[in-house]
Amino acid sequence: MDRDYQNAYGGNYDGGYRRQVGKRPVTDYGSSMVQWMRNRQQRYRGASKVELERPSASYLVDMLPPTAKPHNPADAIPAKHLHSSLNKARHAVNVVRWTPEGRRLLTGSYSGEFTLWNGTAFNFETIMQAHDVAIRAATYSHNEDWLLSACNDGVIKYWQPNFNNVKAIQAHNDPIRGISFSPNDTKFVTASDDATLKIFDFAGGVEESTLTGHNWDAKSVDWHPTKGLLVSGSKDHQVKLWDPRTGRCLTTLHGHKNTLAKTLFEPRQGQLLATCGRDQVARIFDLRMMRDICLLRGHEKEVSTLTWHPFHTCLLSTGGNDGSIYHYLLNEPNAPPNTAPSIAPYDSAEPANAPAQTIYPAHRLQHAHDAPVWSLDWHPLGHILASGSNDRVTRFWTRARPGETECFNDRWHLGEAAAESQGAWNARAGRRSMREEEEMEMEDEADGLVDQTMPSRQPVLPGLPGLTMPKTNNDGTSVGGAQKFPPGIGNLPPPPPIPPPGGFPGMDPAKFRELLASGQLPPPPPVLPPNFDFSKLPAGMLPPGFPPPPPPPFGAGTGGLPGIGSIDGMGSGGGGGIRRRGPLPSQQESLKEEQRKGKFRPVR
Repeated sequence: MDRDYQNAYGGNYDGGYRRQVGKRPVTDYGSSMVQWMRNRQQRYRGASKVELERPSASYLVDMLPPTAKPHNPADAIPAKHLHSSLNKARHAVNVVRWTPEGRRLLTGSYSGEFTLWNGTAFNFETIMQAHDVAIRAATYSHNEDWLLSACNDGVIKYWQPNFNNVKAIQAHNDPIRGISFSPNDTKFVTASDDATLKIFDFAGGVEESTLTGHNWDAKSVDWHPTKGLLVSGSKDHQVKLWDPRTGRCLTTLHGHKNTLAKTLFEPRQGQLLATCGRDQVARIFDLRMMRDICLLRGHEKEVSTLTWHPFHTCLLSTGGNDGSIYHYLLNEPNAPPNTAPSIAPYDSAEPANAPAQTIYPAHRLQHAHDAPVWSLDWHPLGHILASGSNDRVTRFWTRARPGETECFNDRWHLGEAAAESQGAWNARAGRRSMREEEEMEMEDEADGLVDQTMPSRQPVLPGLPGLTMPKTNNDGTSVGGAQKFPPGIGNLPPPPPIPPPGGFPGMDPAKFRELLASGQLPPPPPVLPPNFDFSKLPAGMLPPGFPPPPPPPFGAGTGGLPGIGSIDGMGSGGGGGIRRRGPLPSQQESLKEEQRKGKFRPVR
């Protein structure tokens, strides 16, 4: 479900000129999940009670998440462009990974930076320098407690979910191209340009074994989701399967005619293996037959990456060196016109000797990026696909809504020239929209980094937080012209000084008494006897002309300026006039408070 937020400041904003906030797409999956959980049934009782979706906008409320439709993978194809996210300092995006809970997207760039993007509104959240050189691989553990990242220097870093770096090890001397956890997260494997695979103990960060057998750079590695089985692809055109216990190569799969770019096991059942390379073809191998069963054709340039859908085992997405993204359905050949469809090896008389079935894309995003697509990753719920490219942009793609057809005729499908000729895209408006998106991302980045730098301490006026002391020269004159008055005082002249009892130095006493009698000077305060007891005075009374005692400082009680009151933690001695943010409320305490009000019942 999509929403558009247009003006975040309302129509009554009169604080000066501010740029109009453009549309920002927001994808909210909560309604579709609630709809499915309320109406779902057990698998053996049939389908859901919700009415089937029809091509009409009125069926938007009946949209279900991909996991609710295990037998309809076509509904999960991400054909609609949601948002393009880019940093203020642009660098190629080498890795995109969704956090395990799906709230944020993590990207690793060529500059070695981690960037976090919001998974709902797709705006910038934070950025940090993770490595000194380009990040080449990153993966989360299966228990969702750890993140491993690898870079061009062969260094692997351990990260907690809050991105606290707890450990760094020198795994290789050459760039690391792939990294993967074992099913129980006790070990991980790496692939490097030194043509070796290495298995490490995760807890100790100690190398356990080195797997050799490739004749050139190892470009990819993956650990089977349930078994003790490794797969690797290399620049020597070979795909090898390994036993991680003994380090022995079990078999070598031949078929690719050029460098391998990605090798990936199917994550749910683990029976299929997908590979892609620079020969413009992706292959699907069946581990039970140890042969390729599908050839994924359609790319006009090298296939640089691929990824499996988290729920649909027959949906595969690939990215090409020309910036295209293709989606394949392994159970639908989708043969182009005037091309005879091929038969799957399972349906032939001799499956072991039958040729592989040729599969063509079910959907094409021919102009998804302007440069090679380096990484693809699905949201854990399977409704959003994120892509990172060498054009330094991270893009988000999702399913088309019921009855929505204009998303299939945009610049991402047709290209800028064809879309402009058909009136589906305007180059000038597109550039303006891109500038607005860049400005919004820069504002988000500035807002996100405001709490990450500590402001410098400035001397402040005692008792007036927020007003800095005027800068003065050595001779006592102010720096930068006249200083501003405190709020509420305006341009009133300063009050005359109270003269001492004996008059000003150098003044004739007779003339001083004459000025006092005429009222041109305020009377001096009376001279009180030593050890005067103020308790003998009536309440609220002071001797005539006696100045009142100074008020207590801010934060020392209920004193302060009239109408402002006291401000805790903002005295004249601490903080330097910096407003400090209070602690965030605890969600558990808030829930208990709501339960005490009777709004929520405790779990039975």
